Amino acid sequence: MRIFIVDDHPIFREGLIARLSMDDDFVIVGQAANGKEALEKMPNLMPDIVLMDISMPEMNGMDAAEIFKDKFPEIKILILSMHDDKEYVLSVLNRGVRGYALKDISAAEMFYALRVIHNGGIYYSRAISDLLVQSSLEPDKNTVLTTREQTVLRLLASGLNNKELARELDISVRTIETHRRNIKDKLAIKTSAGLVRYAIDHGLDD
Repeated sequence: MRIFIVDDHPIFREGLIARLSMDDDFVIVGQAANGKEALEKMPNLMPDIVLMDISMPEMNGMDAAEIFKDKFPEIKILILSMHDDKEYVLSVLNRGVRGYALKDISAAEMFYALRVIHNGGIYYSRAISDLLVQSSLEPDKNTVLTTREQTVLRLLASGLNNKELARELDISVRTIETHRRNIKDKLAIKTSAGLVRYAIDHGLDD
């Protein structure tokens, strides 16, 4: 997969490039020190995934992600940041990124995250998943979800798949599938990504 790295620290960029280059699955097609520079280079490179920080000069990751969403919707973005504040996380996730991980993750986890996102999934590192799960979920007042459905939705937002959900709740995979189908019907949401987005948008108030 073709990777583009955006971070304002040259040493960090070089370290990422060196580590990713050790795996034949990844090809580094470019790098930039901020969002503005990255967007200028995109038309000529068109990577599969942009690995991007948030805090950068000239144009930060949040503003860049918003523009990427409009101009290059086919390019997936994985945020790699030191910020674990809920407001930072929610602001970025609302801009259509496909994942958020903290900079203290291992190389193995980063490789896994890139593969998940490249295959169409969404990835949050454990710390980010915990942040989302710890927040209380409040569905729209006109939508009635059962307590169990709310629990399933919380865990979906943490990144668990059906088998992991079944194991966590000690119920069958078929029951999990039924819960997911019922939640989608009640919320009029067709995709799993849409359910995660709903959970983030509606259930993360203290």
